[in-house]
Amino acid sequence: MHGEKLTVAHVRVTANSALPEHHHPHEQILNLIEGEFLLTVDGTEYLMKAGESFVIPSNVPHSAKSVTDCYIVDVFNPTRDDWK
Repeated sequence: MHGEKLTVAHVRVTANSALPEHHHPHEQILNLIEGEFLLTVDGTEYLMKAGESFVIPSNVPHSAKSVTDCYIVDVFNPTRDDWK
């Protein structure tokens, strides 16, 4: 879903799925609704549990691996025009 200045994405991830390290110009707020998610931001690992959120600053390298099945709501600013 795209607004004028942000993008919201609802994502379901199966257990043991990996997201390779990457970065983007968008500030990202990751909201973990269900599951456990191992997030690595700028070389530091964070084990997230359901109900937790994390702000990933613009252009900071990050990667992740789902420990369990997960439901995530991501918010990006500015809009992810590459997803339109």
